[in-house]
Amino acid sequence: MTARRPRSAAPEPASGAAPPDPTRPTRPTRATRPAPAGTGSPPPLAAEDRERLLAGAHHDPHALLGAHPVPGGLLVRALRPFARAVTVVAPGLRAPLHSEGDGLFAGVLPLGEVPAYALLVEYDDTTVTVPDAYRFLPAVGELDLHLFAEGRHEQLWQALGARVMTHQGVSGTRFTVWAPNARGVRVVGNFNHWDGTGTPMRSLGSSGVWELFLPGLGEGELYKFEITRPDGSRTVRADPMARRTECPPATASVVHASHHAWQDADWMARRGARPVHAAPFSVYEVHLASWRPGLTYRQLAAQLPAYVKDLGFTHVEFMPVAEHPFGGSWGYQVTGFYAPTARMGTPDDFKFLVDALHRAGIGVLMDWVPAHFPRDAWALAEFDGRPLYEPGDPARAAHPDWGTLEFDYGRTEVRNFLVANAVYWCEEFHIDGLRVDAVASMLYLDYSREEGDWTPNVHGGRENLDAVAFLQEMNATVYRRCPGVVTIAEESTAWDGVTRATHHVGPGGFGGLGFGLKWNMGWMHDSLGYVEKEPVHRKYHHGEMTFSMVYAYSENYVLPISHDEVVHGKRALVSKMPGDWWQRRATHRAYLGFMWAHPGKQLLFMGQEFAQGAEWAEQHGPDWWLLDPSYEAEPDHRGVRDLVRELNHRYAATPALWERDTDPAGFSWIDGDASEDNVFSFLRHAADGSPLIALSNFSPVVRHAYRLGVPADVPVWREVLNTDDPRFGGGGVTNPDPLKTEPVAWNGRRTSIAVVLPPLATVWLVPA
Repeated sequence: MTARRPRSAAPEPASGAAPPDPTRPTRPTRATRPAPAGTGSPPPLAAEDRERLLAGAHHDPHALLGAHPVPGGLLVRALRPFARAVTVVAPGLRAPLHSEGDGLFAGVLPLGEVPAYALLVEYDDTTVTVPDAYRFLPAVGELDLHLFAEGRHEQLWQALGARVMTHQGVSGTRFTVWAPNARGVRVVGNFNHWDGTGTPMRSLGSSGVWELFLPGLGEGELYKFEITRPDGSRTVRADPMARRTECPPATASVVHASHHAWQDADWMARRGARPVHAAPFSVYEVHLASWRPGLTYRQLAAQLPAYVKDLGFTHVEFMPVAEHPFGGSWGYQVTGFYAPTARMGTPDDFKFLVDALHRAGIGVLMDWVPAHFPRDAWALAEFDGRPLYEPGDPARAAHPDWGTLEFDYGRTEVRNFLVANAVYWCEEFHIDGLRVDAVASMLYLDYSREEGDWTPNVHGGRENLDAVAFLQEMNATVYRRCPGVVTIAEESTAWDGVTRATHHVGPGGFGGLGFGLKWNMGWMHDSLGYVEKEPVHRKYHHGEMTFSMVYAYSENYVLPISHDEVVHGKRALVSKMPGDWWQRRATHRAYLGFMWAHPGKQLLFMGQEFAQGAEWAEQHGPDWWLLDPSYEAEPDHRGVRDLVRELNHRYAATPALWERDTDPAGFSWIDGDASEDNVFSFLRHAADGSPLIALSNFSPVVRHAYRLGVPADVPVWREVLNTDDPRFGGGGVTNPDPLKTEPVAWNGRRTSIAVVLPPLATVWLVPA
C-alpha cells in the first residue's frame, strides 16, 4: 500500500521551464545545475533529540532541522515522512541528502553561508519542491510577545493564530499558538494529511507561544494543533485564535485572509457624533440562523436591512455570531471566539452583511460571551493538558448552571485574549456595540453556588475582583480604541456602577464597570408580571409598573423584551396577555406603547413585532406565515407590525422620548397612583423642554373625559399615537380633535385636559 504523502502546494511548471525560484514551492526541472560537490556525512542526531523530535515533544525543532554551520560546511537536515529522497536545491546547487531513517534526511554541504534554498522531495508517485520551513527566523516579533506577556496586546489576532504573510521574501502562513504547558506542538491539516510528524513548532521561550512558518501555504487550508501534554499524551485542538472555521459539526480551523472592501465610511465617521444615552436607540434582536432559515450572510444582507429600516429600528442586535458547535445553545457556548459561525458563510460574507446594514443607516450590536466556554475536547478546556483558559481549581472553574467552564480572569494572557477579542469584533467587523452576556455570573464568586462551594476574595467578600478588573479593562480599551462603540451589560443584580466610568469610585469602594448601557432586568420582570395579570387584579400590582422609576437614573438602561422572555414555556409576548384574542393583542399594543415612552432604550426580539403567538424556536424561526395575506387573521398581525413601525418613527422624531433618558429632569409623573383605574400617565421632556404626554390604560373599559393635570404653558394638545387606532387593529376609540388646556386644577397642577382613554391602549399627546 502506498503511504500517504503531502500534495504539491503549487502548480508544477511546464517541462523545460527555467530553473526554480527557491522562494516558490515548484517542482524542479532538468535545467537545475548540480552542486560542484556532493554532501558529506552528517553527524547523527543525539538519541534523546531524535526521540523527542519524532514524538512531537521537542521544544526547538529548528535547532535540529534546517541549515546550521558545522566544521567543514553547512549541515542541512530535513524531516519528511514517507519521502524516498530529499535534495537541497538553489541557484547553482543540487545536493542530495542522506537518509537517516524515520523520514529524516541530512547532509553537509561545502558552503560557508546559508543560501535561499528549497527541498526537492521525492515520493513514490510525485515530486514536490518547497522552501524549507526550518530555514526561517521566527515570524512573530519580540514586541508582540512582550505585549502578550504583559496582557497589553490589543490586536492579539495579528500575533497569534494562522496568518497569511510574506516572510523573508517568501509567501506562506505563519502559525502561532499559546500553549505554555505543552512539551511539544505540531501543525496538522489537510496539507500534510493530518500527520504533524514533519511540521513541529518551536517554543518562543517563556512567552508560552509556539511558532512555525510554512512556506507556500495559503488561505483556505484546514488545520489544527497537535499538542503533546505534560504527561506525554497528545491532543488535537482547534486554534483558539482561528478567524475562520469549518461549518459545524466539523471542527477544523481554516486559514483566512480578508478581502472585503468596506463601503461604510460615512457611517463609521458619524456613528459617535451623539452619545448613545442621549440618542434614539431602538433595537431589533435577531437570531441570524433562524430569522429566515437557510439564508446565508449575503442573502440576509439583501433582506434584513430593508426590513429593519422599514420598521424604523435604529439598531439590530445579533445573538452570538462567534462559532459554536451546538446550534441549540443559540451561540452562547462559544468555541471559536475570533470566527463568525461558518453556518451562513465566510468572515467576509459576515462583513458584507454588516456593511449592508451600515449603508442602510442601521447600527449593529452583537452578543459577546466572555463568561464561560464549553468543555469540548477539541477546544479550550485544558487546552495544553492543564487548566489554561480556566482556573486551576476545578470547583472554581466549573460553571454551576450550564456545565461549562469559566475563564481565569486573573491570568494575564487569558484577560488579553478576551480584551483583544472585544476589540477585534469592533475593529475588524465594524461592530457598533457589544452586549456582554451573563455579567452577573462573572461578578460574584457565589453565583449559583451554595455555602461552602465558593472561596471568598482576599477581602472576605463575594465579589470576583479579577472579573471586575477584566470588565473595567475591556470597557476602557474598547471605548479608547473604537469611537462610537457602545458596550451593554446583561447584569441582573443591583451591582453599583455598571454604567459608571471606571475611574469613578462608588460607595462600595469599586470603580464603575464602564459599560455604556445596562439591560433593565427589573423593569422587564416587573412589567411583564403586571400585564400577565387579569385586569381586575392589576390594581393590586400597580407598583410593579411604577417601581422602575425609583431607580431609573441609577444606570443608563435598556428595556429588553429579549429572546429569553419568549422561549422555554415563558410564552410569546402576545400570549402572556390575558383575555380573548382581541384583548391580548390590545394589551400587547398598549404595553409596547408604554415601553417606548418609558425612560430607557428599547429592545424587541424578532417575531414580537407582529404578535407571533407561538414561542420562538431556533429550528424554524419567526412564524412569517402569519403575515401572508391569504391567512384570515393576517390583518391582526400586520396591524401590530404597523404599530411598531409607527412607534419607532414617532420615537426617532421626538427628542423628548430619548434625549434625557438618563436625566431625572426628562420625566415627571402626572399620576403614578391611579391604581383603581389601571392608568399610568407621565410627561417626558426634551432638552429644550418640549413635552410629550404618555397615557396607558390597562383596563378593558373606555374612560371618557378622563382628566389629567398638564403644564399651564401648553394651550392645546393633540394626539399623535393611539394604539387603539383601527390601522393597528384597534377599536377606533381616539381623540381626533385638539385637546384644550382648561383652568381646572388636577393632579397637583393648575390646569388640566379631559381625554378619552381607549380600553387596553396607550396614547401619546404633544403640543398642537
